[in-house]
Amino acid sequence: MRTKDLVVVVTGASSGIGRATALAFAGRRGAVVLAARRAAVRRTAAAAVVTGAAVAARRWWR
Repeated sequence: MRTKDLVVVVTGASSGIGRATALAFAGRRGAVVLAARRAAVRRTAAAAVVTGAAVAARRWWR
């Protein structure tokens, strides 16, 4: 199964291993659902995931 066909739910996505995991899956074009207790930090992590996914998509299309 390819990563782009998966939906991944990442708990603890606002920092540490959870954030790194979310960024890694987004970079591989997977759909990522972020779950975290700190909403403000989660929003920052979500922005990083979106930006990382966009960069990965541009690299993939080249």
